[in-house]
Amino acid sequence: MTQDFLHLADEDPEQSIPLPTPDEEQAMSTSDVPSVLPLLALRNTVLFPGVVLPITVGRDTSLRLVKDAFGGDRLIGVVAQRSAEVENPAPSDLYDCGTVASILKLIKMPDGSKSIVIQGKRRFRIREFVQTEPYLKARVDAVAEDSGDHAEIQARIRSIKELAIQIVNLSPNLPSEAAYAIQNIESPTFLIHFIASNLQIAVEDKQALLETLPLVERAELVLKHLHKELQVLQISEEIRSRVKTDVDQQQREYLLRQQMKAIQEELGEGEGATREVADLKERAARKALPEAVRKALDKELEKLGRSNPASPDYAVTRNYVDWILDLPWLEYSTDKLDIKRAAKILDEDHFGLEQVKQRILEYLAVLKLKGDMKAPILCFYGPPGVGKTSLGKSIARAIGREFVRMSLGGVRDEAEIRGHRRTYVGALPGRIVQGMKKAGTSNPVFMLDEVDKLGSDFRGDPSSALLEVLDPEQNSAFNDHYLELDYDLSKVLFIATANYLEQIPPPLRDRMELIEITGYTQEEKLSIARQYLLPRQTERNGLTKKQFDMTDEAIAATIDGYTRESGVRQLERTIGSVARGVARKVATGDSKGEKVKADQLVEYLKAPRFSSDLAERTEVPGVATGLAWTPVGGDILFIEASVSRGSGRLVLTGQLGDVMKESAQTALSYVKANADVLGIPQSAFRNWDLHVHVPAGAIPKDGPSAGVAMLSALVSIFTQRRVRHTVAMTGEVTLRGLVLPVGGIKEKVLAARRAGIRKVILPERNRKDVAEIPTDALRGLQVSYVSRMEQVMDKVLTKRARIDPAEYFRSAEGDGTESGGGRRLPEPSVN
Repeated sequence: MTQDFLHLADEDPEQSIPLPTPDEEQAMSTSDVPSVLPLLALRNTVLFPGVVLPITVGRDTSLRLVKDAFGGDRLIGVVAQRSAEVENPAPSDLYDCGTVASILKLIKMPDGSKSIVIQGKRRFRIREFVQTEPYLKARVDAVAEDSGDHAEIQARIRSIKELAIQIVNLSPNLPSEAAYAIQNIESPTFLIHFIASNLQIAVEDKQALLETLPLVERAELVLKHLHKELQVLQISEEIRSRVKTDVDQQQREYLLRQQMKAIQEELGEGEGATREVADLKERAARKALPEAVRKALDKELEKLGRSNPASPDYAVTRNYVDWILDLPWLEYSTDKLDIKRAAKILDEDHFGLEQVKQRILEYLAVLKLKGDMKAPILCFYGPPGVGKTSLGKSIARAIGREFVRMSLGGVRDEAEIRGHRRTYVGALPGRIVQGMKKAGTSNPVFMLDEVDKLGSDFRGDPSSALLEVLDPEQNSAFNDHYLELDYDLSKVLFIATANYLEQIPPPLRDRMELIEITGYTQEEKLSIARQYLLPRQTERNGLTKKQFDMTDEAIAATIDGYTRESGVRQLERTIGSVARGVARKVATGDSKGEKVKADQLVEYLKAPRFSSDLAERTEVPGVATGLAWTPVGGDILFIEASVSRGSGRLVLTGQLGDVMKESAQTALSYVKANADVLGIPQSAFRNWDLHVHVPAGAIPKDGPSAGVAMLSALVSIFTQRRVRHTVAMTGEVTLRGLVLPVGGIKEKVLAARRAGIRKVILPERNRKDVAEIPTDALRGLQVSYVSRMEQVMDKVLTKRARIDPAEYFRSAEGDGTESGGGRRLPEPSVN
């Protein structure tokens, strides 16, 4: 049980320490001692004869002992433990010499423990133990007191009093009343015991004083300890006087540190360098650092050596020093500039992407020839799932550099890039510097993923903080707010990825080399699935090549019917679903393996999610097939136009954006301006409302590329000439009838081929984009180029009108009926 001891300090004068007279001391030293005593074990202190000591009793055995003794003669034997850590001491754990004590007072505490006040009477020695339960009892012999030579004792008593009073006067923690009490003690024996009881010495030394029999020798030992205590206090006073100054509250911390420094110097510990600081200095000596960084580090290490380890500033400085030592300031990996090897690795990891691979190999070739070329800032942009991030990993593997990826999606705080200043609690460097620490070299391949998803709010604009990082002319001295030191990023190969270039701020976009990664053709997807996706999903689902395979027809059916994307991410997930279905059959013993065919996909994937986008056979005028670009690839888009009797209003539906609405208004203006050439009566615009609708109304649509299709639909409805159902088109139109180029040509052309379109109409200035499409992807597709709308009309509209426009609109105007006066329109003809 735990046993605490109370010390006599700052007591009330009315309850002062009882000071026995020489006669009382003589009576106590010759008092009778019972032959058998219950023993109370103390730890961390020793009881001397005549001394009053308050004690908190907490052990169960001690509580039982005190209770029994207090109800009897109140005499107990008090013995010190050899080790304070022993919880339940045995006889061998106690010293042989102790003090008979009388219990003066017993106080019950709220927690169940008891406090007693005891006074030492006479010393004794233990002859033998006679009881161990419920508490220790021993047969004891009283120790006779030696009064010694009176003159020698008085001389030493005088010295003891002088030294004790000096100590009281020098010590700031002892009350001045203690000197008065010491001066008034008449009994030499009690004075020696009182001083010994209050010395700040170890229990072993106090026990040695208790066991010393001649009083003169006891006095000599007390004098020796008092001299040591006085020397310590004098040195402390000298230290205090050395740093003594008039200080206010703000300078108190400085004073304490100066005192600690003086103490360490007095002890011979040098400039206060602890072992921890010494280890940091040793690490700093071994690390290669720029000159400016080394000066800053030495300054921080000196500050750390003067700091108190318990101070909050110590932890801040230590963390800062660790960051400086952990960063790879001048550590570089060796580039493996073997162009053929790099090309082989890129081909192993990615199918297709020939233009991208060529650009990367060109950079590596220049780096090999020149040796010190500044690392380029590349930006791969394109739809999701085409391999932008994995391409960065392949580049790192090809040139033997470390790879670090940092996702910027949703980052809104500028401090994420530049870090927080050290004045903030929990401050850290920015994610750029953290990435360099993770890489361990100063020339890694650093991928900034989703750079177009950066945000900005009241915490700053992270994209602006990236301007310095991604500028080859500035990033050789990148300054992080936490480090406040220039870090060289010029050797880092930064690669950014994005889905939408328009969402990247222009200043940031201007600092990067833009490399477009377009979607894959069906043939490319088939090859990727065969070479990469199928083996990977076979392994991930615990199957072998013999247990799981898919025919090319099944993979093609999966691409057409269950995925609609530019990349292959969804395709891999779908193949994984088929693999798990086969794994279930193998695990249950229903099959030894499956080679899945196209007609078996329904068993694993249920019904196809997408139907084949065959071009709608337009049996009525006013419907044109356009081509659209979406984030997941190209798609066909139907533009529907209809007229109804009204006042010439234009109605647009289908959740169209502002740019797309303007394209419809531009097309209508062109039709009105060229009505005579097109054979459209003016009454069609005055007495008929025009409604343009783009199906899939729940999906937002915007952009200028549907201008050609809208104009074709308007001319078709007003001239009653149908749009050929095998033709799809894209392009922006102007009021003068010019056809301007648009983007996403590869995705749009692939969507047209997938939908069964036979002919595609493209702007003349997009001819160069078609040249980049693989020849296999254009098989069975005729591509025509136009520069004016007149050419479009000739290529997409049938020669013969369903009904004469003049008769159609005039009849409706003349008899007041809808849709051509209610006459039954002729059957559609195929041109």
